[in-house]
Formats: sequence, structure tokens, C-alpha cells
Amino acid sequence: METEHNPKLASTEIANLWTQYMSDSMSICVLKYMLEKVEDNDIRSILEFSLSLSKSHLQTIKEFFNEEKYPIPYGFTDEDVNLDAPRLFSDNFFLKYIHIMAAHGLTGYAIAFTTSVRSDMRKYYSDCNVETMELFNRSIDLLLSKGLYTRPPYLHPPVMAQYVKKQGFLTGWFGNRRPLNGIEISNITFNMNKTVMGKAMVLGFSQVAGSQDVREYLMRGTQLSSKHLEIFSSLLHEDNLPSPPSWDSDVTNSTVAPFSDKLMMFHTGVYTQAAVAFYGAALGVCMRRDLATQYARLTSEMEQYGEDGANIMINNGWMEQPPTADDRVSLASGNK
Repeated sequence: METEHNPKLASTEIANLWTQYMSDSMSICVLKYMLEKVEDNDIRSILEFSLSLSKSHLQTIKEFFNEEKYPIPYGFTDEDVNLDAPRLFSDNFFLKYIHIMAAHGLTGYAIAFTTSVRSDMRKYYSDCNVETMELFNRSIDLLLSKGLYTRPPYLHPPVMAQYVKKQGFLTGWFGNRRPLNGIEISNITFNMNKTVMGKAMVLGFSQVAGSQDVREYLMRGTQLSSKHLEIFSSLLHEDNLPSPPSWDSDVTNSTVAPFSDKLMMFHTGVYTQAAVAFYGAALGVCMRRDLATQYARLTSEMEQYGEDGANIMINNGWMEQPPTADDRVSLASGNK
């Protein structure tokens, strides 16, 4: 049903557009670099498709902001990428990276769609979701065809459906722990796949970062990721279930930065924020006490890591301020 008036964009809609602009402007830099280095033509095709989506999104977002007379974010530009830098990641990493980032995009677009009110905004995010589903499907199909996709563990079917009869189903730290259920396995493998990608990405970034504080921060990120992967792997191995392999060998020995420290810090921040969100989602459906405690602890560690990264970005003048409500107290006191 069409409304006769033309409402302004709501705060949620402005926030969604701003967040997407920042992410897509970053993605354009990353994808341009990948396209300069990729050798596999099948992977090149997917990278080109992904780049075309990001460019299209950026143009549409600019139009929305201009109509609203809202300032265009600075985001990231060609100044944040060095296309002449040597290869930092393998072609296989490029493909696996696109697959994981498409999964992140689908989550983000679902939230943006459900928090949008205007019909044109809902149409836009519906289209973004369809496009990203195609990217996700193309990436996973190519991973499967190349034998690069590690499937989650399989479960053997029980004789019949059952009800939980004892409180011991919730036991975690004490007593005999029951095996992981399918929901718990799904969240562990889901989070492991993203942590494996994040660890390899940050490992590469740590080799090429220009400033010492950024380099040390990124090295700390690889250590934190390793710790989390060990915890997740131990949970799976306890039930004789396989865990995803490392991607660290997909990182070359280059020490020349393809991206600015600002971009690498922002990208690491996006990865950290996603980890917090996905850990929180997993925590909400845990049915074993020990798993809930682990997720709560790991979430706290990632939050602290993210805050430390934000402080580095602020100190270097790299953190762009998100859309913010008016400071009425400051306005009333005459401060501009």
C-alpha cells in the first residue's frame, strides 16, 4: 500500500545505509587487489561479480543519501589499496573469503530488511539479499567442485524421535556430559569456519602492517583466534567429530602492504564484531552449561579485543563516526 507522503529515512535506515557504505567501499578495495592477483578464471568470475555488486550498492546508497541531504561517508578509496603489492593470499583464499563474506552479508541484509520501514528501502535490501544469495551459491558450488569445502560432521539417525527425560541433559561441568547435539555442532562449526578465515586474514595483515601498534594488535588477534579454535576443536574431538582445517598456508610470505593500516584495522573490526554477534547467537541456543560459559567468556574476550582496536583507530584518526542522535545537552548549552 502506497503512502501519500514521502517520509524521511528513519534512524535505522540511515544506520543500515551508512554501515553498508563503509563495508562495500572497503570491499571494493579488497576485490580490486584480488582481481590484480587472481590466476584462476573461475575464481576471477566470482570476484568480478562480487565487485560489480559492491559498486552498484555504493551508487545506490549515494543516491539515497543525496535525496536525504545526508553527508556521504568517507569510507575507503583507491588511496587505501596498493594494487602493485605482491600477492599476500592464494587464489583458494580469495574464493573462501568471498564465501564467508557472502554469509556475513546475508546476515546483515536480513537485519537491514527487517529494520527498514520505507517500501523503497525494503525493496533495496530484498534485492541485495537475492544478489548475495547468488554470490553465496556460486562460491560454495565452486568450492565443492574444487574439493575445497569442508562439510560439517554428519549425524546418524536415531531409531525414533525422543523427549528429554532427565535434567542431566543440561549438565556441562560436572557429571557425565552428553554428546553435542546437532544445534550445538552447527554453531561450533559455523563459528570455527569464520574464525579460521579471520585468523588467516589477520595473520596476513600482521605481516604487512606499517605501524608497530597495529602490527602488535593484529598478532594478538591471531593468538586469540588460535585459542578459540583450540577450544572449539576440543569440543568436537571429545565426541570424535572432525573440525575444519586451517587456512594459514594460504598466506604468502610477503611483507609489502596491499592495504592501508586504516583498512586492515577496520576489516579486523568488522570480523571481530561479527564474531561477537555469532557467539551471542550460539550462546542463546546452548543446552549444555559448559558451552554457555565458554561462549560467554569468548564473547567477552572478543569485545575487549574490539574495544582495544577501536582505541587504536581513534588515536590514529581512522574511526569514522556513525550516524548519531543530536546532543541536546550540548545544543542547549550553546556548544556547537
